Amino acid sequence: MESRLDLDLLRALVAVADQGSFTRAAATLHRTQSAVSMQIARLEARLGTRLLDRGGAAVAPTPAGLRLVGDARRMLRLEAEAIGRVRDHGAAGRVRLGVMDDYGSLILPPMLAGFACAYPRIMVEMETGLTRQMPARLGRDFDLVIAMHPAGEGGGTLLAREAAQWAASSGWRAELDGPLALALYPAGCLFRQWAVEALERAGRPWRLAYVAHGQAAVEAIAAEGLAVTVVKSGTFPARLRPLGAAEGLPALPVADIRMHRAACGGNAESRAAILLADHLAAAFARRAALS
Repeated sequence: MESRLDLDLLRALVAVADQGSFTRAAATLHRTQSAVSMQIARLEARLGTRLLDRGGAAVAPTPAGLRLVGDARRMLRLEAEAIGRVRDHGAAGRVRLGVMDDYGSLILPPMLAGFACAYPRIMVEMETGLTRQMPARLGRDFDLVIAMHPAGEGGGTLLAREAAQWAASSGWRAELDGPLALALYPAGCLFRQWAVEALERAGRPWRLAYVAHGQAAVEAIAAEGLAVTVVKSGTFPARLRPLGAAEGLPALPVADIRMHRAACGGNAESRAAILLADHLAAAFARRAALS
């Protein structure tokens, strides 16, 4: 039995333990679900013990897995600190970043962790929320904004393309009488606009049953079977199921995820923003190549 521990395998274990799902872990690691499953299988074979309990609604560490997860966190933190000390280019400053809620909680954290390792003296301040108006605040409130736009619009740098997807709980059934209950973001959200317009064109009655500012609340309402929502295909929640024509729901458009930069001067903070923008662009390119 090989005793050496591979940090990539430990990183996969920590991701699955944190996310409670191979699908979510794969998204944070920018890998396929099958690749993460294979990593966990290799780690369990190497150690000769089962590390994850896959029998419940969510994947959870076994007692042995829980002990290893604690050790793995310390080892990965030490690795990050060592890389940061070696890679410190002397760059310093502050970057103010605006981004959508789901990207801020699911997609960007591992990207920002990599940036922090390379540039530990650059502080990133991130604000999440509706991004439709954020590009207009560049320079005043933000140095970088990652925003959602209709496909082909918005300018900036294209990072990803996301399909808008109807979603509901596994037990949701279409209402035979009455309007379709929706759980959506406040006015100004592009997905809310598209959902309403699509239902109106289709002649499908609807009502706005729940409004929330964050994905966690919208997802929780939908997961309880109380309403249907709209999410991005790239951050589709594991506890929801996709809906479409079979449930009588109209098709929705595709969105562009674009990065916008404030006009840069020659100060340290402008340099920090350039470094972060380049890092994120490269990270999204790698993510696209793996998808």
